[in-house]
Amino acid sequence: MGTTEPRNELIAIVGADAVTFSPSHQPDDLHDETLHPVHKEPFAVVRPLSTQQVSDIAKVASRHGVPITPRGSGTGLSGSATPVPGGIVVSFSRMNRVLRLDVNDHVAVVQPGITLRELGEALADCGLRYPVYPGELSGSLGGNVNTNAGGMRAVRHGVTRNHVLGLELVLIDGTIVRTGGPVVKSSSGYDLTQLVVGSEGTLAMVCEVTLKLSPTMAHSATVLVPFRSLDHVTGIVPKIVASGLEPSMLEYLDVLTMGAITRAAELELGVSPVVAGETVAYLIIVLETRTAEQLDSDLMALAELVEGAGAIDVYVLPPSAGTRLIEARERAFWVGKAAGANEIIDIVVPRSSVPVFLAEATQIAERHGAFISGCGHVGDGNIHLSVYLPDDERRAAMLLELFSYGLSLGGQISGEHGIGRDKQAPYLALTDPALLELQRRIKAAFDPHQLLNPYRLLDARPMP
Repeated sequence: MGTTEPRNELIAIVGADAVTFSPSHQPDDLHDETLHPVHKEPFAVVRPLSTQQVSDIAKVASRHGVPITPRGSGTGLSGSATPVPGGIVVSFSRMNRVLRLDVNDHVAVVQPGITLRELGEALADCGLRYPVYPGELSGSLGGNVNTNAGGMRAVRHGVTRNHVLGLELVLIDGTIVRTGGPVVKSSSGYDLTQLVVGSEGTLAMVCEVTLKLSPTMAHSATVLVPFRSLDHVTGIVPKIVASGLEPSMLEYLDVLTMGAITRAAELELGVSPVVAGETVAYLIIVLETRTAEQLDSDLMALAELVEGAGAIDVYVLPPSAGTRLIEARERAFWVGKAAGANEIIDIVVPRSSVPVFLAEATQIAERHGAFISGCGHVGDGNIHLSVYLPDDERRAAMLLELFSYGLSLGGQISGEHGIGRDKQAPYLALTDPALLELQRRIKAAFDPHQLLNPYRLLDARPMP
């Protein structure tokens, strides 16, 4: 590729102040938060302001055969935003506005670069919220759409795809299409909106997102419940889900993870030393209601339920402590990363299979000489394990066995982080070949020359 012409074309599209060229890139534009960074130098990092500019960039890339890597905030954990050598990174950092807010229909139309924090601030005074809570508030909506992000509120509110009503997309040839719209039901052709959600930027570039919003709840409480065994934790979860209490969060943390995140946050929760000494795992439950009376009633019912299932104690945390605990739980990845974790996985299994999976995971780790600790969205079976095993080959063998066992229970390799590059090898090895072929045919229909976010997910070619 001759660089002069595409360089001038990109400058003409976005302006000289909105594009950088190798080797003058900002370091933060060249990676996401994978534990296995691969440092590659793209030809250009471009920051468009509009869908039309994204379309024009795609046309330049197609004309010159240059691969494109879409990028949001770079908070992803699977290597999906790793630049391609000599390629173009399309950063959506400047496309970060709320384009329309319809309070009556509970709908917002936003650009992909808006962060969860910015969206929350924009909705603060209207009585509505976007309830998906992946944990990292600096994450962008476009990134959330591309990975189908979930998080701690999924047990009640679902994941990203449950709140995406429509998309504006740019295809690799520059074609602009709209899918769905501000309606909550449709039986009109293929659901291309949901096809793109979770596709990790390999099918199209998301330029607008139409979101379904939910009413804000005025009253909430965070409940901390210590148990003597993880079996007690996982055993009570189906009963809580079936009780009608509708918790907004239902999280478990083993005692090692709880200790690590509270120390990192310098957070004291008031658990007595005697109780702490008996505790193996904690359950964190958040209840939200419209009235204080309903919240009090639900707390009493919850306490009765967990005490009958072997809880050592029940702590209804003061609001400030509850908020700080949830914030500390959000930082579990960073705590694991700082502690030297070699892998952090997010496997998902049926909720009822969590106890047997965790028991077998411990055995698998021991056989391979690894140490694991974890937490997870136990209300929906999404388990997050920090794996400490520096040897790459031994760790790969252990993860393949772990994922294989999870799949045998009816699970999936990734519940919310995505496949990207990090989990590509086990995903391709363990997925039905017929299913992989069907997905590759879909990819070919959208991107016949494999220019859009190549070398990850289905594309097993080695990155140059």
